Amino acid sequence: MSRSPRQIHLAAHFPGVNSTTVWTDAASGSQIDFAAFEYLARTAERGFFDYVFLAEGLRLREHKGRVHELDVLGRPNTLAILAALTAVTDHVGLVGTLSTTFNEPYELARQLATLDHLSGGRAGWNAVTSSDAFHGANFRRGGFLDHADRYERAKEFAALSKKLWDSWDEGDALPRRIRHSGPQFDVDALFDVPRSPQGRPVIVQAGDSADGRDFGAEHAEVIFSLHQDFDAARVFYDDVKGRLAAWGRDEDSLKILPAATFVIGDTNAEARERSREIALQQVRPEQALTYLEQVWGRDLSGYDPDGPLPDVEPDTGSETARGWANRHRAVQARIASLRELSEAEGLSVRELVIRLTAKHTFVGTPEHIAGEIDRYVQERATDGFTVVGHLTPHGLDEFATRVVPLLQERGSYRDSYDEGATLRDLLGLPATVPTAPASVPA
Repeated sequence: MSRSPRQIHLAAHFPGVNSTTVWTDAASGSQIDFAAFEYLARTAERGFFDYVFLAEGLRLREHKGRVHELDVLGRPNTLAILAALTAVTDHVGLVGTLSTTFNEPYELARQLATLDHLSGGRAGWNAVTSSDAFHGANFRRGGFLDHADRYERAKEFAALSKKLWDSWDEGDALPRRIRHSGPQFDVDALFDVPRSPQGRPVIVQAGDSADGRDFGAEHAEVIFSLHQDFDAARVFYDDVKGRLAAWGRDEDSLKILPAATFVIGDTNAEARERSREIALQQVRPEQALTYLEQVWGRDLSGYDPDGPLPDVEPDTGSETARGWANRHRAVQARIASLRELSEAEGLSVRELVIRLTAKHTFVGTPEHIAGEIDRYVQERATDGFTVVGHLTPHGLDEFATRVVPLLQERGSYRDSYDEGATLRDLLGLPATVPTAPASVPA
């Protein structure tokens, strides 16, 4: 007797201005107008996606004294956007990126629990760490966290948030008191938002380091991975899923959804040509040089973006600066790897940057793309994908219209939402069981 196919999970990433998005295209819309967010969320819901995913930056990037071309001036606050989307969607999950470094557990847990109530159990939190002084300059404590400490704070942040969410049992008139004293946080609280429709918001995470993978295995329920190549994706999948048992978790308690870009054509040859054209829009000549300038640490504007990599040495700062030797070695190693790739594949500066930042995951006919997505999931390289379009807000349209029906025909993707399903239900995650005792010691 044949088994039912594994079910594919899809998330929709609202594109920011980066090397994925073509903001110069005439068809590109607003990054700020709420109508753009509403349109993409409705499209995701039409395509029966699990959730919509918003990224958030905490500081405008700058380059040579100007705001970086690949950044958004005026992007509204993530939680406010998601709260507004609860009123114009009925089923799709709503996930936002929020830092564990520059927030406090009680306040953020309260905001996310509120969103979960407003949405009927569709809220999710992409928990990210922020360790550097560049972002920290916008906050009172600055960049005080050493890089090695960021996941220690994140782990304590996530654990304490779950204790707060779990301090209400279903039907309780009052929560249990949470007392927590740890290296990062001291909290004595009666959490004032009752248990939400799905128990607690779904935790998403994107770390790829050893610490990041450990954090994901302990706390995450979805991992937004960058491993798109099939073999690399399967190695990552096996590694992270293999860490779950140490935390008393099984394979189904965590979904891995790598970012995936796509280009569709009526033929594979047409799709490849479209992919080339889009990539050239995504990485303009000046953007390619900017990418290298951030590696070399010096002005490279005199170099030809369609020529070979610069033959100059990087500027890694003064030899008396703290950590100079380590930084110098790291930059030299990075440049050596770029040169090796460029020479091996005969890539110009611009072609190299396209290769690194704008290589499309799936290129081909709708049938080809549906087949590849299904293959990744059935062969356990992923549990699905976080789909990233190259235009705002219409970048998901073609995927929802041409690829989704083919996935449904394969029997590996839903063709409806169950009424009242929470985000946890859509993802096939186990129900949450309150973990917090009446008093939580250090």
